[in-house]
Amino acid sequence: MGSCAHGGCAHFSRSRLLVLVFCLCSLASPSRAARLSVSRQKLEVQKHLNRLNKPAVKSIESPDGDTIDCVHMSHQPAFDHPYLKDHKIQMRPGSHPEGRVFDDNKVSTESKERSNPITQSWHVNGKCPEGTIPIRRTKQDDVLRASSVKRYGKKKRRAIPQPRSADPDLVNESGHQHAIAYVEGDKYYGAKATINVWEPKIQQPNEFSLSQLWILGGSFGQDLNSIEAGWQVSPDLYGDNNTRLFTYWTSDAYQATGCYNLLCSGFIQINSEIAMGASISPVSGYRNSQYDISILVWKDPKEGHWWMQFGNDYVLGYWPSFLFSYLAESASMIEWGGEVVNSEPDGLHTSTQMGSGRFPEEGFGKSSYFRNVQVVDASNNLKAPKGIGTFTEQSNCYDVQTGNNGDWGHYFYYGGPGRNENCP
Repeated sequence: MGSCAHGGCAHFSRSRLLVLVFCLCSLASPSRAARLSVSRQKLEVQKHLNRLNKPAVKSIESPDGDTIDCVHMSHQPAFDHPYLKDHKIQMRPGSHPEGRVFDDNKVSTESKERSNPITQSWHVNGKCPEGTIPIRRTKQDDVLRASSVKRYGKKKRRAIPQPRSADPDLVNESGHQHAIAYVEGDKYYGAKATINVWEPKIQQPNEFSLSQLWILGGSFGQDLNSIEAGWQVSPDLYGDNNTRLFTYWTSDAYQATGCYNLLCSGFIQINSEIAMGASISPVSGYRNSQYDISILVWKDPKEGHWWMQFGNDYVLGYWPSFLFSYLAESASMIEWGGEVVNSEPDGLHTSTQMGSGRFPEEGFGKSSYFRNVQVVDASNNLKAPKGIGTFTEQSNCYDVQTGNNGDWGHYFYYGGPGRNENCP
């Protein structure tokens, strides 16, 4: 009886031991899984960095903390695209848009002030040799800030201002807010504007503020084509609050295709002096010197590629037409203006600024502007936009006001402070 009880006890102890070991293993395994997951993520991030950061002929340290790699033109990220394996780089556009050329150094007669030249911060420490292009090096932290390696360098979906949306709530769905001018109802082959440069304050690191032009084709559904260029402040993308030159493209409404700058295969850069995603300086000050940048994007009638020019002197490169469906032919809408992310921190409207953070009625030296706004027509001519409209989701938060005069052609002031007593 005793031995039976003893055997029973032994049996009971073994069972308990097994249960205990099992429990301990179960407790240990999540941390092991977590460790595996972290090392897998590190590996994935490193592979992505190896893909993005091409071997450099020369590297330049920028005072703002960036590293600019001078990469041989034929080794840039665009050529990772299977369709571009045998692509012959076009070193210049077949033709340039004709039409009224505004003096980029002349500001409105009301101000009697000249706008000043803008450079990129890294220029003070060197330049890239001919035959190379400057690429902002992606750091591990840049990728880790993204929601996933796959989404790094991509805009969130539903980020396009849709002026005639039947349901305004749909436009607000993504938390993006806009103050824009736009034209539609024709075929467009490009757009130009001179954009006042500021350094808006961003409330939350996952928010951004940008000022850009959009060249759009297709519906606002799953198949939207977009080419975008301008300046932005995006702590999430760049890890700081600097104002930076940027481009973006997508051919499927920000789902699988496209990216910012050179963060995927697409845009082919030919210029050795301007780096996409690099800081631009100086920026405008309230009741102080004003700085602006001129951006032109147009479709080369000969080859059909979409080219981009920065200022009067820098043709940066092109988006090959095969990247797009609708834009392979023409654009059906052009937009110019500002966009911010409103993540509604604490359930209130964000205080992230758009433009200068001031409302349009404050005017020159205080409010942010787009001037000399033009479109490119089917004959490759720069023309004044016909029937320009404006759109903003909440004019008490961010607003837009258009005008027209001799020096500035079609222009508008836009922007705002976000949260204020009329925008809770």
